[in-house]
Amino acid sequence: MKNKRKVVIGFIGTQLDSGRGSGRWEKWRPTVAITQHEDIAIDRIDLLYSGQHEQLLDQLQKDIASTSPDTEVCPHQLPIQDPWDFEDVYGCLFDFARSYAFDTDHEEYWVHITTGTHVAQICLFLMTEANYLPGKLLQTSPPRRQIKGNHGEMALIDLDLSRYDQIAQRFSREQEEGVAFLKSGIATRNARFNTMIDEIERVAIKSKAAILLMGPTGAGKSFLARRIFELKKARHRLEGKFVEVNCATLRGDGSGSTLFGHIKGSFTGAMSDRPGLLRTAHKGLLFLDEIGELGLDEQAMLLKAVEEKRFFPVGGDHEVQSDFQLVAGTNRDLGKEVAAGRFREDLYARINLWSYELPGLSGRVEDIAPNIDYLLSQYSAENGQMVRFNKEAKDSYMEFATSAQAVWAGNFRDLSASVTRMATLADAGRINDQNASDEITRLQRLWSHAHESSGTHDVDLHDYFDAEQVAQLDLFDEVQLRAVLAVCLRSKNLSEAGRKLFAVSRSSKTNPNDADRLKKYLGRFGLSWDSLSRNQ
Repeated sequence: MKNKRKVVIGFIGTQLDSGRGSGRWEKWRPTVAITQHEDIAIDRIDLLYSGQHEQLLDQLQKDIASTSPDTEVCPHQLPIQDPWDFEDVYGCLFDFARSYAFDTDHEEYWVHITTGTHVAQICLFLMTEANYLPGKLLQTSPPRRQIKGNHGEMALIDLDLSRYDQIAQRFSREQEEGVAFLKSGIATRNARFNTMIDEIERVAIKSKAAILLMGPTGAGKSFLARRIFELKKARHRLEGKFVEVNCATLRGDGSGSTLFGHIKGSFTGAMSDRPGLLRTAHKGLLFLDEIGELGLDEQAMLLKAVEEKRFFPVGGDHEVQSDFQLVAGTNRDLGKEVAAGRFREDLYARINLWSYELPGLSGRVEDIAPNIDYLLSQYSAENGQMVRFNKEAKDSYMEFATSAQAVWAGNFRDLSASVTRMATLADAGRINDQNASDEITRLQRLWSHAHESSGTHDVDLHDYFDAEQVAQLDLFDEVQLRAVLAVCLRSKNLSEAGRKLFAVSRSSKTNPNDADRLKKYLGRFGLSWDSLSRNQ
């Protein structure tokens, strides 16, 4: 493997690096001394300076060229007004780091902390520890005895830095930017969701452990996983790629080959070696959506890969390595899958350190409006035409979208498709009453078909009754009860389930009590909301 280029980033030492005439070579000058060590080749020095120090800069460039002709010197003038002001120095260094084209795949960065004011050194410490400068701290010191050829000592150090109140607000603002980034700038209003995203931002920056994203199809697991990757990449926490695979699409012998790779000739059709997705994700992020669909053999191999960073390709006798960050997604209750023997308990424990349940859209109705605004702006940018609702159309659409009639079976996928349809059919960029009315009808028809095809068949009455009790149910009662239980299982509480089940008839009642009606219905079969909750 080719060695990375060594790059030093540091300030010009206006006192330590200065010197005139031939006598300057008898003096230890930190920046020049870095290039005088015969056993260390420095490929580039990025010299930071403020004020008017062009003469000293020119002298340093010439001296470094004479001692190490292969070392490139790149000067960077920073607009620092007061080198002893923390805010001023940190702000300029922060802007420098954000604009610097770091290439951690091919370059190794050493942040020189010997030169510059004490304030500059502290700021370099902080930015390196926070990984805005993705490198190691370099400390140099003069020789203990002035012997010809002794150019002092160099040490790569790791310091435990305390926090500085004066710049704490900058870190706070950066965290807020990270949270906004994960939400794509959408001004979400759901308190639970916002709290969850705030924690995910901190975990994504600080932890390399696996993250488990749970929630129904269309809740945004894949989208959030990619944003986590982009945030970590921006903070130099990852160097590799984002690799995504839906485990539900992996079937048979090919699933192991897809994930772990295979050796040529290991099975019929294996005409050449295949690296597999785990190796493709080396130093990057691997998102395994619907991880609950993996077979038990693949789960065992994945556990080894996550814990030990190595595994055997299919048909291989030698282990390969891959160091990746794992984010897993599922719409299943993995705890129940473990109890049923369909998911390995040890793998579940390994990926369940940081687990987050993304609520469906019907549980975040207050976030529908800002997401519509985001989707419309996205559509406008992609199609080069501004699209907006007129007031009446928006009012009618929002009234329906936030009502119990809007089940949002596909969650944000349904919302995205809905907004796209209205925007496409809008004349002159205005979504009118007719567009909104037609779309509401379309959604009602869509969800009606979805309910007929898949709304109740997942409910197993044997989870709530013994075999004899189920056998005694009339077909009419069985079909109706399964439909009611399906709605209950998709609802947060008794009142929400009641509103969905009695959305039409409740409008004719002066004082509707949906929760009480549902409670009495469940009671006919010896069920209660608490008993349903325990079985979820």
